[in-house]
Amino acid sequence: MSVNLSIKNAPDDVVQRLRERAAKNHRSLQGELMAIIEEAAEQVEPLTPLQFVARVRRLNLHTSSDSVDIIRADRERDQYR
Repeated sequence: MSVNLSIKNAPDDVVQRLRERAAKNHRSLQGELMAIIEEAAEQVEPLTPLQFVARVRRLNLHTSSDSVDIIRADRERDQYR
C-alpha cells in the first residue's frame, strides 16, 4: 500500500535547487524526491575494515606521514590564533 507524503512550507530556494537537480537527472520533481527518499531509506550494511580502507583510498587524500611535520604544522597554526 502506498502512502502520500507532504512537505509543508518548503523554502523557495530549496525547492528551486530540487527542481534544478530533477532537471539535471531528467526527472520530474516528484521523481527526484522519490529517488532521494529511496536512497535515504536504503538499509546500509556496515563496511568491513577492508571496504572502509578501499573507500578512503578512492578519496585520494594526501597527508604527511611524518608525525613531526603534522605536529609542527599544528603548533604553528595554534601560534597564529
